[in-house]
Amino acid sequence: MTPDLTELTLIRPDDWHLHLRDGDMLKGIAPESARDFGRAIVMPNLVPPVVTGQQARAYRDRIMAALPAGSAFRPLMTLYLTEETDADDLIAAHDAGIVTAVKLYPAGATTNSASGVRDFDKVQPVLERMAEAGVPLCVHGEVTDPDVDIFDREAVFIDNVLDPIRRRTPGLKVTLEHVTTQDGVDYIRDASAGIAGSITTHHLIINRNNLFAGGLRPHYYCLPIAKREAHRVALVEAATSGDPRFFLGTDSAPHADPAKESGCGCAGVFSATNTLACLAHVFEAAEALDRLEFFTSRNGPAHYGLPENEDTITLQRTPEPLALPAKIETGAGPVTLFDPGFALHWRVKDTPQEPAQ
Repeated sequence: MTPDLTELTLIRPDDWHLHLRDGDMLKGIAPESARDFGRAIVMPNLVPPVVTGQQARAYRDRIMAALPAGSAFRPLMTLYLTEETDADDLIAAHDAGIVTAVKLYPAGATTNSASGVRDFDKVQPVLERMAEAGVPLCVHGEVTDPDVDIFDREAVFIDNVLDPIRRRTPGLKVTLEHVTTQDGVDYIRDASAGIAGSITTHHLIINRNNLFAGGLRPHYYCLPIAKREAHRVALVEAATSGDPRFFLGTDSAPHADPAKESGCGCAGVFSATNTLACLAHVFEAAEALDRLEFFTSRNGPAHYGLPENEDTITLQRTPEPLALPAKIETGAGPVTLFDPGFALHWRVKDTPQEPAQ
């Protein structure tokens, strides 16, 4: 890629892991994803969680109502896997086009995951039905055993939970979501087939030191937590390689500032607004702008068996840094936008800039 490149046209990107919340928060932040992305797999960890096809349809209707007029953004719905999941309802919802995938949360792993799975043997019959019907499984890959160090929970999950599930359920299509470690990258690469990994914007940029740079940084706190620099480097290498098994899933997860900036702050990084600018910076630094489209727009649809988007967007490199709001104001309170820690010079062409803050 030539160093003087100033414009880059991509097939419109998709986000394969997104939190939109509900109510006033949904209304405030849905337009941020709808601006640049064609589709997104929407997480089901509401309160109460989305566990039936009927609930998924109703949630999709609320999302559509929150989008700007004329938006072509398409939410791809998921069901929250529990030990009581009705396999017949799940398969029917998938066959009807209501549900694209099913999400496995180990109980207690992250925000609103109390209804998640504790005994994985109890969901094995549902997983077998999913494999037969071609329903993808999206996995939050962390164990919740308090005796396991938080920085090791992804690696332990792969060995103790994910690999046994895949061995017991041949044919099950799996996405290991928000991969954060070299262990996760290696596991996906070593697999013969049937598994891919999504990688977030923020895990390509921050490591665990950023959480404590000059003080506690609550807006960098997420689950899975950011890891050592060596793991971040491994994620960048995987994302920029063009390998079809890795694609974008922002895990953009809004919380109102008081919920983040508290004695027990919520986990989540909100990056929907500036993800493409951040990614262009990362790929440019890796001399891999020619592979950005694979990561954002081509690998994900191929894994999920969906067509690529038909329209395109153009990124433009500008001499002056991109001016973005520090916060997105919503009816549920202000949401702080992810700060990558460096100036952004790539913007989606024809998207107006905000006034400098």
